[in-house]
Amino acid sequence: MRSLEDFPDAHLRIFERPRVPDASEIQSVYLIGICGTGMGALAGLFHDAGYEVRGSDSATWPPMSERLDAMGIAVNEGYSASNLQPEADLVIVGNACTPTHVEAAFVRESELVQQSLPEAVAHFFIGDRRSLVVTGTHGKTTTTSLLAHVFRTAGKDPGFLVGGVMNNGDVSYAVGTGDHFIVEGDEYDTAYFDKQPKFMHYRPTSAIVTSVEFDHADIYSSMEDYREAFSAFASSLPESGLLVLCADDPEVRRLAGAAISRTSTYGLDGPDLDVTAVRINTGSDGQRFDLMVDGSVLGRLWLPLSGRHNLLNALAVASIALDEGLRIEEIREGIGSFLGIQRRQQIRGEEAGVIVLDDFAHHPTAVKATVQATSERWPDRRIVAVFEPRSNSSRRKVFEEGYATSFGQAGAVFLSRPPFRHNDRKEDFMDVDVVIQRIRESGAVADSAEGADNLLPLLESELQAGDVALIMSNGGFGNLHEKLLAELSERS
Repeated sequence: MRSLEDFPDAHLRIFERPRVPDASEIQSVYLIGICGTGMGALAGLFHDAGYEVRGSDSATWPPMSERLDAMGIAVNEGYSASNLQPEADLVIVGNACTPTHVEAAFVRESELVQQSLPEAVAHFFIGDRRSLVVTGTHGKTTTTSLLAHVFRTAGKDPGFLVGGVMNNGDVSYAVGTGDHFIVEGDEYDTAYFDKQPKFMHYRPTSAIVTSVEFDHADIYSSMEDYREAFSAFASSLPESGLLVLCADDPEVRRLAGAAISRTSTYGLDGPDLDVTAVRINTGSDGQRFDLMVDGSVLGRLWLPLSGRHNLLNALAVASIALDEGLRIEEIREGIGSFLGIQRRQQIRGEEAGVIVLDDFAHHPTAVKATVQATSERWPDRRIVAVFEPRSNSSRRKVFEEGYATSFGQAGAVFLSRPPFRHNDRKEDFMDVDVVIQRIRESGAVADSAEGADNLLPLLESELQAGDVALIMSNGGFGNLHEKLLAELSERS
């Protein structure tokens, strides 16, 4: 793994941060970048635990701004050193902050007590509880949410933190009073002062690894670098813990060699799986399957989500839940009542016979799985896929080939042309024209435009009654979903 000295900003300052006092000594907390999905959820955790919470962000926007306001959490719009007055007992520095960020620099130079998000989660909320960590390139948000929901319906009252909003209860976190804390383990770096992956802070008792495929090209220099991060995580589990591995993924299987803990495999392909599904029936309302563990069928389950990837997620959850002592009846009830999470194949509306879906997919493999799941859910409808390569990693040339082959189940594809940012390099930047040409060669309609407003007329012209408009982005995509629904409403 790379040290902080290997990064461009490292020369600005490496420092020893003040010791974080015990939780009982902290009364007030300030979060820099409070409107981010993870930071906003952490603010909610601190608020629910009884701390005085406030923070700042470059801009405030719904729904997070509304959630924070409902909790009475004060948010400064815009960054300034004066926002830190009066001084809080603890400052949480978001990983979007650079060493020269005005508030982060003030905190450092003033030697205020500070932590990163994962450090704070581990210090204040995991503590000595049983830490169940879900990680992997794809599927970790849905899997973490499903795991938390299963434990909640079983009456275990776990604490949890996920990177999305669950439709069950409209929540993304809970302090909980039970023995477990369930957390989504991200492989992205922790903070400008800590280049470890976030998941290295969560002290897992047991864990799930859903997939390992090169991602975050802005952080990891190669597949070997990326692979090393997951190997370090796998080796961090204690001997008594359980590492649950998706055996359908060769990169995940090899992690068994790094573990000192017990290991368990799940999947749908190949022999000798510890947990698998048989007699699978798919329909518009999800999937029904027999859960087979160690060669014996434990029961028939219903998962109200479409797609092979979601079935794999359910098998991973069942693996951990059984090991933690949940009964098959409790697992069946939890999986069968899971309503999914927002921005994962979420129906935003239907107008003029066109269903408009919202999804968070932003990696070629996730895009492919989402398009496939959508086509399984609506086999008689044409899929019109709309994609915004927005993240630092998704805009990279290394993913051109992946995107060119990700839309095979779509009848038409529209890409938003990403703007060239200050941290982009021309030689690494994705050529949208190359991707569009490859898609056209496969026989699908394909086009591109700059941003939501320029894509809107192209979509309105292409979409027909009976289509599904699948809109994918890890951002707001210029509110394209609502704009499109409004245009279609005028047609009807």
